[in-house]
Amino acid sequence: AASQFGKSKAAVIAEGQIKQTFADVAGCDEAKQDLQEVVEFLRHPERYHQLGARIPHGVLLVGPPGSGKTLLAKAVAGEAKVPYYSISGSDFVEMFVGVGAARVRDLFEQARKSAPCIVFIDEIDAVGRKRGVSLQGGNDEREQTLNQLLVEMDGFGSGQEVIILAATNRPDVLDAALLRPGRFDRQVVVDAPDVRGREMVLRIHARKKPLDASVDLALVARRTAGMVGADLENLLNEAALLAAREGRTRITGRDVDEARDRVLMGPERRSLVVREADRKVTAYHEVGHALAAQLLPHADKAHKLTIVPRGRSLGSALYTPEDRMHHTRAALLDLICVALAGHAAEDVATGQITTGAANDFQKATSIARRMVTEWGMSGAGQLALAQDSSNYLGFGPQPTNYSDHTAQTIDTETALILNSQYDRAHALLTEHAHVLHRLTDELMIRESLSGDDVRTVLAGGLLPDLEVPPLGSSDGPAPSGELTPGPA
Repeated sequence: AASQFGKSKAAVIAEGQIKQTFADVAGCDEAKQDLQEVVEFLRHPERYHQLGARIPHGVLLVGPPGSGKTLLAKAVAGEAKVPYYSISGSDFVEMFVGVGAARVRDLFEQARKSAPCIVFIDEIDAVGRKRGVSLQGGNDEREQTLNQLLVEMDGFGSGQEVIILAATNRPDVLDAALLRPGRFDRQVVVDAPDVRGREMVLRIHARKKPLDASVDLALVARRTAGMVGADLENLLNEAALLAAREGRTRITGRDVDEARDRVLMGPERRSLVVREADRKVTAYHEVGHALAAQLLPHADKAHKLTIVPRGRSLGSALYTPEDRMHHTRAALLDLICVALAGHAAEDVATGQITTGAANDFQKATSIARRMVTEWGMSGAGQLALAQDSSNYLGFGPQPTNYSDHTAQTIDTETALILNSQYDRAHALLTEHAHVLHRLTDELMIRESLSGDDVRTVLAGGLLPDLEVPPLGSSDGPAPSGELTPGPA
């Protein structure tokens, strides 16, 4: 009905119905500590009122997608045991001007009646973007909605026991008026967890999953650097699906390893017919990466390399990265050298180079260019030369903040870094060519090698005999043929 058009679309969860608490959230201890004050205010507001304290009524949760911002907001409501209003920023904006503002008024009117309570606005950047910077001019509906939101948040006095939580992964695009004191004046960062946080997140998601003794969650945490809570939950869910598909009653370490590979690169493509020559080149390429990583002092070590095709890749080398807060110039140069070592290994072993290193070149070039333009790690000097895209409207070429001569210097310094590290990788693998050939022969037979296998061969040791699968098993090596593989 027309009378309902301006009503709020917020989902209302009554007091006590939310079961999530801070015990269900891991990997963001500082964020929980900041929000504990909000919980205490909702539980015992008189303690703050008698001292004349003003609790921030607007708390902005900032972090990458999947890091747990929505879960954390629910946990605050669950801890405080108060009503919870949940709405997305896009639910306010309609094609008719004024509807969004009416919905904001209705939402805050309901919240005041239910105080103390929590109002959670997800993806607030959909309605809270900076005003007046669009190429097409202002958006009347969105700006009126934002104006009404600003007015309503100003309308809360010190006695109003309503907490506004909002979440976004784009705090840089929010209007300055939204972030001033009295509105969203407190920002809580919910970032990707570190190795300890990832282990705690995995333990939470593993509560209702029967894990075998072979599953080492601490080891899984070390091998999943950069993953957020949603990624880790998906990883364990994939492991459970694999175990169920195989008819097992418990999730094994092999299931978790396969799930990680599947999440990062896609499922195995053992049906893909690959020429023996292409398998050989792929093996040299991946061994080149792993061997260089093992020999360089600051590089992350490989824990697995395989020539089993996955997704669009014919092979891969997986690393166990360290959680670093800062990257030294030596570590970045080693990282570039490892990225280029696959291409160098092809040349050292066969005297030919292939198209399989395109992604490696992109990664290496990106790091080298940032060393020149952002981090002052080249002969170009300590200058910030990266392009600022915050005010770019998306029309025409993006303007630069440096001259043509400086642009040529950037290209020269980037090429200097890349070429020197390629020569370094080439010399390193030439020196250890006997290890390169032996590891490649082992990889061709076994299809997968562990980091321990690489270290054993490098030290001159022998690998254990390969277990031959029973006749008729489908676990043998991938078939060879004369068809050209898909793109790497």
